[in-house]
Amino acid sequence: MGQVERYPDGTFCWVDLGTNDAPGAKAFYGGLFGWEFDDLPTGDKGTYSICRLKGRVVAGLYDQAEQPGWGSYIKVEDVDRATERARELGAAVLVEPFDTPGGGRVATIRDPAGAAVSLSVPRESFGAELVNEHGAWTWNELVSADLETGAGFYRGLFGWASADIPGAVARTSFTLGELLVGGGHASVPQEDPTPRWSVSFWVADADQAAAEARKLGGTVLLPPMDIPIGRFTVVSDPAGAVFTAAAVPGGAVRGVDGS
Repeated sequence: MGQVERYPDGTFCWVDLGTNDAPGAKAFYGGLFGWEFDDLPTGDKGTYSICRLKGRVVAGLYDQAEQPGWGSYIKVEDVDRATERARELGAAVLVEPFDTPGGGRVATIRDPAGAAVSLSVPRESFGAELVNEHGAWTWNELVSADLETGAGFYRGLFGWASADIPGAVARTSFTLGELLVGGGHASVPQEDPTPRWSVSFWVADADQAAAEARKLGGTVLLPPMDIPIGRFTVVSDPAGAVFTAAAVPGGAVRGVDGS
């Protein structure tokens, strides 16, 4: 785990934050995770910032978002073809395929389970260069009351397999071949029931992360709690974007390239 050199098609490759307060977001995530930022002007669309940790790319950040939130991207070979296939499988296309700086191409869909996700051909920048370390992205989780529909959609689109996980809350895992690519769960009473792909970041200490997030102006939505593979907390940044901070030193993590 750690440094990544490639992302196979059908695996998550990128996360970025849409916000209405880029300076505030930089102060918050820089203080919480130690990120530094490179700003890339994108004309009338404002500025897209590359977030770095230890000099390596870990996420993106952009202003002008209508609703602050974290987005997830899945690598595909052909965005246009994948978008049409997603439509055939019942997805709504929220953003038709478009070219990005650097030669990439992206589209955004809403899956039949109700969650938005982006399809991406990254080109020059293949995705996050550092994962599964303190301050870096580590996991994507589908939150939906209809996990069965979600599982069927992603099986048809990417060939993912799903397996139910026994417990008090309906949970599932998603795999592509031997790679663990993400998970899913039905929303619990204390969380927002809106279908979504949630984003988790790896931290050394969930309690410390919650305390630091509060100090930086964020809100702890779910206090740190133990899970079989570690401990986690759910936090929102000062603008309201929600994410998970997970300390799971001995647990299963999202696979990337099989290493």
